[in-house]
Amino acid sequence: MEAFKGKYERTSADNYDELLKVLDVNFLMRKAATVSTPVMEVTEEGGSWNIKTSTTLKNMELKFKLGEPFDETTPDGRAVTAVVTFEDGKLVTVQKAKKDGEKSTKSTREMSSPDEMVYTITVDGSDVVCVQKFKRI
Repeated sequence: MEAFKGKYERTSADNYDELLKVLDVNFLMRKAATVSTPVMEVTEEGGSWNIKTSTTLKNMELKFKLGEPFDETTPDGRAVTAVVTFEDGKLVTVQKAKKDGEKSTKSTREMSSPDEMVYTITVDGSDVVCVQKFKRI
C-alpha cells in the first residue's frame, strides 16, 4: 500500500470518452474531461486513505478506510455505495448505484512500476474498459 502514496499526472486515457458515454455524461462534460490533465494525489493517515484528483475544472476526493462501505456522489452525479479493498496488490473500488437505471462501476489502481499507476474502470453491463495511466511527479 505504501507504494501507492504520492502525486501523479495522467499520461494517457484509452476509451475514456466511450466510458463517459456509457455513464450518460453529456457532450460538453465529456469533452472537458477528456482534454484535461488531472493530477492525482494519494495519501494515508491513521488508516484513512484519500485520493484527491484535481483538474482545472473540478476537484474530487475519495476518502475511505479499506473494507468499510461509504456513501459517495460520483463526479458524474450518481449516488452510490462504495467500498475500497486491497486485493492482489491492487486498490479495488466497487461503486453500486443506489437508484434503479443508474450504472455501477468497478475500478482498479495498480502500480505497473515504481513510477506508474494504471487505473482501469469498467461499468456493469458494458464491455467498455477504460485504462488511464498516471506517472509519478
